[in-house]
Parts: sequence; C-alpha cells; structure tokens
Amino acid sequence: MAGSEASVPKPGPSNLTLRWISSLILAPLVLAITWYGGWPFVALWTIAACIVLWEWSMLAKAAPSTGPYVGWMIAGLAYAAVLAVAPAILRNDAALGFVAIVFLFAIVWTTDVFAYFAGRAFGGPKLMPAVSPNKTWSGAAGGTLGAVAAGLIVVKIAGLPLTVAVAAVALVLSVVSQAGDLLESAVKRRFHAKDASHLIPGHGGLMDRLDGFLTAVLAATMVGLLRGGFEAPARGLLIW
Repeated sequence: MAGSEASVPKPGPSNLTLRWISSLILAPLVLAITWYGGWPFVALWTIAACIVLWEWSMLAKAAPSTGPYVGWMIAGLAYAAVLAVAPAILRNDAALGFVAIVFLFAIVWTTDVFAYFAGRAFGGPKLMPAVSPNKTWSGAAGGTLGAVAAGLIVVKIAGLPLTVAVAAVALVLSVVSQAGDLLESAVKRRFHAKDASHLIPGHGGLMDRLDGFLTAVLAATMVGLLRGGFEAPARGLLIW
C-alpha cells in the first residue's frame, strides 16, 4: 500500500498559477524595455514577430495540400508583420510613445484578467461557443469595463486630458483585443490545436499571449497615424 502511494505523482502547479508566475516574470521585463525604447524595443518585437510566424507555420503544416499551406503562410506573414511594425511606430513618438504602449498594455491585460474572473463569477450565455467555448458575454462585458477604467487611469497618471473620446478609444480597443483572441482561437480550431506552442508555461505559445495585443496595437496605430501622422501617432491616439 505504501509503495502504491509512493508511486502516485504529486500534482503540479495549476495552469492559472503558471500563468501568474509567467506574467510576473515577463511583464516587468517588457515594461522595462518599453520604457527604454530604441533598438531594444524594436528588437523585442522583431523577435516576437519571428516566434509568432514560427508558431503559425507549425499550425499551418496541418493544411491538406501545398496551395492552402502557401495561403496560410502568406496570412501568417501579414499577421506577424503587425507585431514587427505597429508597436515600433507608436513607440517612436518621442513625446507620448511610452504612454501609448502602456495604455495598450493596460487595456489588453486588464481585458484578459477581468474577462476571466467576470466570466467565472457570472457565467451566462456563451460569446462564441463554436470558436471559444469558455468565453461568455458577461466575461466580455467585465473585461471591457475593466479595460476602460485601466486605460483612463494610465491617461490620468500621464497628466493627459480625460475625455469621453479617450474612454471610447479604450472601449473599442478592448473589443478589438477580444476579437483578436477569438480570431486566433478560430485559427487554432481550424488546425485542431489547443495552443500555438508550449513556449510559455500556463499561456501556451507567444501567439496565444499576444493575440489580443496584436489586433489592438494594429487598430491603435491606424488611429494614431490617421490623426497624428508618422510624426506623432501616439498623440493622435491619446489626445482628443
């Protein structure tokens, strides 16, 4: 009996615990590089884009023939290119580039955290069960409300004007972030994969971690460029 008990493996840390540990290690590092800016920031997102492209290519190997594989790889190149280009454009705004990236981080990260806990607390109808069976409308609403608050806190700390337009931008970016999460889930489901890879404990792949940020930073950069041009895209995003 004792031998039988000794052979039973001890349970490892839960997935949620691994997620928190990974986040506590990675988030300060990313924030430090974001604050420093320059070539380390560009290098960070170039490396991230290369990893995401590699993960995408691993998924795309499941395509049934050469034609679909080529199409998926072209889509993957465009997908990964967003990470290599959009954050660098926003951060290059000398006056507000750092604030703009932190604004995005706050929105995307808070959306994830609040959506998780609100969904577990309130449950209710599923958001898109065919794509992501665990996501609920209550989680989506909770994530969006939390993200708006987090975005406004960043703006307030930065000493920028708190306006209804900025709150609306935060809301839209939160929704876009959740759409990016669903898009990546749809891609993985297409190839019958649970995670893009097993690179980050508790999170799966880098693609799993950056899905919402990718679509949010794309939308934010487009808004910033339309309103502030290449000279001041972060100002165009944050000052209304």
